[in-house]
Amino acid sequence: MRATGAASAALLGAAAFALTTPTTAAAQESFTVSPSTVSPGGRVTLSAPGCPGTAMASAAVFDTVTIPAGGSATATVDWDARRGTVYTVSFTCAGGAPGTARLTIARAPTTSSTAVPTRTVTVTPSGVRGGLGGSVGGWNAGELAGGAALVAAATAGTVLIIRRRAVNRRH
Repeated sequence: MRATGAASAALLGAAAFALTTPTTAAAQESFTVSPSTVSPGGRVTLSAPGCPGTAMASAAVFDTVTIPAGGSATATVDWDARRGTVYTVSFTCAGGAPGTARLTIARAPTTSSTAVPTRTVTVTPSGVRGGLGGSVGGWNAGELAGGAALVAAATAGTVLIIRRRAVNRRH
């Protein structure tokens, strides 16, 4: 029974490894969009390192871009791209297989260096306004009595459980 379990575990491990390891063809035909998450109006860098020739990249949120062989190209995302939406970037490789990559439009504005700023906000320093929260509001007799009762009940319960276990072990 142990040998069967060990063999099953080994086969499952080998299958998981084989399914997660990219094949050489897939590794050569990789297409990248960087960054993969961008704000509307931001810029992305597109590359197709596995293409032997030029490649074309297109998506619903930017114009078609030509990527030189072994290089990269930049595209500007449309300002009206919907936040939180994932778009598919289609690559067509001259002399190779086509492919796709994903581009996510950020839900909130990003602070990436590729994002184009939409507005400038000026913050005037006003100092730190620290406080003690609710820890120094005053003493409340009801809360103190309730807390003391809970601590006493927990302590009594713990003592009873420990004594019962000690009595049961004597047999």
